[in-house]
Amino acid sequence: MNIAIIGYGKMGKIIEKLAIQKEHSIVLKIDDSNLNELTVENLKKADVAIEFTGPKVAFGNISLCFDAGIPVVSGTTGWLDKFNEVKERCETEKQAFFYASNFSLGVNIFFKLNQQLAKIMNKFEGFNVSVDETHHIHKLDAPSGTAITIADDIISEVKRKENWVKEKTENDKQIAIKSFRIGEHPGEHTVTYSSNTENIAITHESKNREGLAQGALMAAEFIIGKTGVLGMNDLLNI
Repeated sequence: MNIAIIGYGKMGKIIEKLAIQKEHSIVLKIDDSNLNELTVENLKKADVAIEFTGPKVAFGNISLCFDAGIPVVSGTTGWLDKFNEVKERCETEKQAFFYASNFSLGVNIFFKLNQQLAKIMNKFEGFNVSVDETHHIHKLDAPSGTAITIADDIISEVKRKENWVKEKTENDKQIAIKSFRIGEHPGEHTVTYSSNTENIAITHESKNREGLAQGALMAAEFIIGKTGVLGMNDLLNI
């Protein structure tokens, strides 16, 4: 499989290492130093693109890959106001797009645990719920896309919650998401249900970025030959 890596930072370099170990080829590597090489012509050399960049450029990168007719795997968060436009191109042009706010196997198991716990806690109005997330200082968006997914899944199950807000709230219908940016922390998410007498908490902590890279590479292998918008539920069948 020939892979284009758009966003050749720490994550891109780990993806490259794992891809080569699996005997894939990296035919294009894009970072801030060679943006002029991100062209339709160069992208057509790849079977799939893996995109980990920033919220300001992600949609443009994805669109360019569609112009080249290649499927895209993206883990960039903070740009989802444009998601419906990506979905429309997939539907009308038979393009393929794989998106996850987090590619870690453990995080996606955590998502399912969070949904199940929320179903239970919907019955117990004495517990309030909050979400904490911690990442490295280079992460541009806050809250993280993973934290937003966690909060949205809680809102879908806990009927007394209507929306989430950043940092803090006095409104019982809202979920507060607190964000911390510390050193090179690879990522941690905690959901806490708190009453006047006790706490219930579940936590996922990443030890390094390799789990994310493995998931992204699995997604790239999975998306070949498919069309439409896909995600980790399709890949892992949890």
